[in-house]
Amino acid sequence: MLRRLLVTIIRRSLFILLLICLGCVAQSAPPDVARKIERQVRSFYTIPGDVNVTVGAITPSNDWPGYDAVSVNIDGGDGKKKDYKFLISKDRSTMVRLTKFDLNKDPFAELMSKIDVAGRPMRGNKSAKVVVVNFDDFECPFCSKMHETLFPTIFKEYGDRVLFIYKDYPLSEIHPWAIHAAVNANCLAAQNADAYWDFADYIHANKREVDIEKTLPARFDTIDKMALLQGQKHNLDAGKLQSCIKEQNEDAVRASMKLGDDIGVNATPAMFINGDKIDGAVPINELRAALDHALKDAGQPVPEHLPSAPVPASK
Repeated sequence: MLRRLLVTIIRRSLFILLLICLGCVAQSAPPDVARKIERQVRSFYTIPGDVNVTVGAITPSNDWPGYDAVSVNIDGGDGKKKDYKFLISKDRSTMVRLTKFDLNKDPFAELMSKIDVAGRPMRGNKSAKVVVVNFDDFECPFCSKMHETLFPTIFKEYGDRVLFIYKDYPLSEIHPWAIHAAVNANCLAAQNADAYWDFADYIHANKREVDIEKTLPARFDTIDKMALLQGQKHNLDAGKLQSCIKEQNEDAVRASMKLGDDIGVNATPAMFINGDKIDGAVPINELRAALDHALKDAGQPVPEHLPSAPVPASK
C-alpha cells in the first residue's frame, strides 16, 4: 500500500515538473505584446486587413542571448500560409528579424534537388554541368518570347555545355487553354522527347492559331490537331496518343504547378540555372551573363559570343 502511494506521488511530481518545463519552453504572447507585434508586421510588410496575422508562442532563443523567439503566421485565405521567425527582447521592447545561413550547405544545389525532372524531355547534353529548368506556360506571350530566345539562339551558342528541361506552370486563372496544351505536350513526351520539343517550338511560335478561335472548345480542337500532327511526324502510336489527348489527365501538370509554388514560382517564365532563379523574359545579354556565370562556377569554358547585329537605322 505504501509502495503504491509512493509511486503515485512520484508520478504526479513528474507530471507537475513536466508542465513547469513546458511553461518555461513556450509561453503564449501576452495580448498587448501580440497586438504590438501584429501591428509592426502589418505595417512593415504592408499586409491588408483581410489577411490574418497570428502571433505564435514565445520560446527561448538558444542562439541569441537576451532574446526570445516568436513566430508570426500570415494567412491570406488562399491556402498559402507563411511563417516568419522573429527575435523579441526579454523586456519585450524590441523585435528583430535575422536570417541564419548555414555555410556548410549550397542553397542553389539544395533548390535544384527539390525540382523533380524525372521523365521530363531534355534538350542538350545530359552530362552537362549546367542545367536549366524553365517553368513554362504555352499560352503565355512572355514564355513564347523566352522560348524564341532559348531556341535556337542560346541553344546554338552554348551547344553541349548546357542541358535544358521544361516544367509545366500554366497560369490557368488567366490562360484558359494552357493546361490543355501542357497535357497534350506531355502525351507526346510520353512517347518521344523530340515530338514534345517540336510541339513546344510550334505552339510558342504560332499561338495565334489558337487564340484566333472564338470559343474555348475550338481552341482545344486546334491544340489537339497540333499535337496529332506532331504524332504523325514522329511516327507515334496514333491510338495511344489519341487516347491520352482525349483523357486529358491533368495530374502531372498539377503536380508540376504545386512544385513550382513550393519553390517560389509565381509567374512565368521562371527559370532556374543551376538553382539561380531568373524571373521573366529577360534580355538575351542578361541570360548569357547568367549562363556564363554558371559555367565558370562549374569550372566549364564559356562560349565566345559574337556581337549582335546592329539595328538598321530608320529612314
